[in-house]
Amino acid sequence: MALGADRLPTYSNVTKATGIRFHGASSSTSQKYLIESMIGGVAMFDYDGDGRKDLFFVNGGAISDPMPKGALPDKKDPRYWDRLYRNNGDGTFTDVTDKAGVKGKHYGMGVAVGDYDNDGHPDLYVTAFPENTLYRNDGDGTFTDVTATAGVAGGNWSTSTCFVDYDHDGWLDLIVARYMDWSFENNIWCGGKEPGRRSYCHPDEFPAIHHLVFRNNGDGTFTDVSEATGFAKAPGKGLGIAINDFDRDGWIDILVANDATAQQMFRNNGDGTFEEMGLLLGIAYDDDGKAYAGMGADFQDYDNDGWPDIFLNALARQHYSLYRNEKGSFVYNSGPSGIRNITMLHSGWGARLIDFDNDGWKDVFVAQGHVMDNIELTEPELKYLEPPLMMRNVKGQFEDVSSQLGEGFKVVTASRGVAFGDLNNDGFLDAVIYCKDCDAVVLKNDGGNGNHWLLIDTVGTKSNRDGIGAKIRIVLPDGTEQHGIVTTTGSYCSANDKRVHFGLGAASTVKLVEITWPSRIVQRLENVKADQILKVRESEAK
Repeated sequence: MALGADRLPTYSNVTKATGIRFHGASSSTSQKYLIESMIGGVAMFDYDGDGRKDLFFVNGGAISDPMPKGALPDKKDPRYWDRLYRNNGDGTFTDVTDKAGVKGKHYGMGVAVGDYDNDGHPDLYVTAFPENTLYRNDGDGTFTDVTATAGVAGGNWSTSTCFVDYDHDGWLDLIVARYMDWSFENNIWCGGKEPGRRSYCHPDEFPAIHHLVFRNNGDGTFTDVSEATGFAKAPGKGLGIAINDFDRDGWIDILVANDATAQQMFRNNGDGTFEEMGLLLGIAYDDDGKAYAGMGADFQDYDNDGWPDIFLNALARQHYSLYRNEKGSFVYNSGPSGIRNITMLHSGWGARLIDFDNDGWKDVFVAQGHVMDNIELTEPELKYLEPPLMMRNVKGQFEDVSSQLGEGFKVVTASRGVAFGDLNNDGFLDAVIYCKDCDAVVLKNDGGNGNHWLLIDTVGTKSNRDGIGAKIRIVLPDGTEQHGIVTTTGSYCSANDKRVHFGLGAASTVKLVEITWPSRIVQRLENVKADQILKVRESEAK
């Protein structure tokens, strides 16, 4: 064990020092429009190519109380602008929203990051009600709205979304989760009639809607292939999305976290079509056979056996769900792993499997807060505002270590999306939390426990430029393995640092790094030094 490796890193709330003053503005009304409760997302990405991760926040829009028939939320007031903050490299950030041209339109929800045109500059796709926006990164610090030309506006209420090359043609496609068939006009009264008792409606009150798939044509345009791929056959109430290859057949599958209905796994058939297999795979429901409020999602290997597992969170009294992958099928493992007991009274949103202490085991970070802002009137045991939760992975068993992680884990908010990654390139993963009707929170991982690390930054050549979908296996000198995948998706309505992070514990070198690219090229690097950001360009040699 490395020096001090038994000491857990703490998190500092550095929001004030960063200069970030983003306020998630839902424009809450007495009408309890359901959309008010669900914003929003944040992206961590390097928009200007300087090697430092910048931050983009999605925002809501002004809503009248009540909304006139046919009216839509308004973003003219700067309070409702989406915001882009440039990382200055000294712990501070500068608001460059106006200059970059990303103020936004519509009532924002989520964001995806990916280089859809393979020009080396990461682009933004912002989901919203009632339409979405694609921003092309022009490479000079500005973005251009190319939604109309690209054909990716979608429609209705979109939430989490991802860039992924599902057909392996070298171009990133778009998959968009949609929540439900909802509008301001069909909003109904839910809850009590007494003052303060009206509440946001249960999702059962509104019809499900199918998710969207846009295939990248390679010329700046996309084609809606939701019907052709099979996604339209399986409507849901999607809030979270994550990608991996659950059966290790070489094709990326799509996990969708649904609210109050069955969770979904869209298996990639490798011929341009998908089959929804959540029920057959054992992930549709919890261990009691019940649907739950699937919100935050991640799809990674938590037990280091080479098979990607699933984490989904939910509302209080439902507990969070962990599904262990047993060679292509799943076993519900919340109880045996300890997660069930830890999470029974918590409500989760943005979440991810991250190795926060660099010990070689992926832990679970969850941002929390109930969806009902008046939940304490009816259920005093529950809280609308909650602190974050960290469940440390001890060789497949989880323990709540939140109280040991410093003042950053005492911040109480109505959290929603979270972006994860390394803001200061020190090898310890940070988190940026989106908060509904309160200020965003930047949590810096203070590190310092002596454990080693490796960040891998992929550059595709034959594959898509980002290398999204590339699978990475590392082998340490003692023979232990870890597995990762290149993706920006996961969490809730948010986009993460693209670089794949590995905690190495006491190991100062990695015996083998093996990358299997979407092109099927397999690239191997031996005796790689730890504690570095390793940029790997796709080789032509197999």
